Amino acid sequence: MTVNLYDIDLTGASFLRPCGGNQGDEEMDNCVEIAAIPGEDAAFAVRDSKNPAAGTLRFTGTELRWLAAQVGGLF
Repeated sequence: MTVNLYDIDLTGASFLRPCGGNQGDEEMDNCVEIAAIPGEDAAFAVRDSKNPAAGTLRFTGTELRWLAAQVGGLF
């Protein structure tokens, strides 16, 4: 059975901001935050660092690696 990642409570998830370069000025910081989804192996939640209350996108590790490859130009 496949788990719906959006059904999992993120309370206690520790979001990290893996940005570089522009962290000195919070007003100009354009990046995302990422957290491992509690209780799941290789599942992650991603949110906007400027508006964390807007919600999350959730990915399996495989999906997130694919997305990172696309962003990095590794088609």
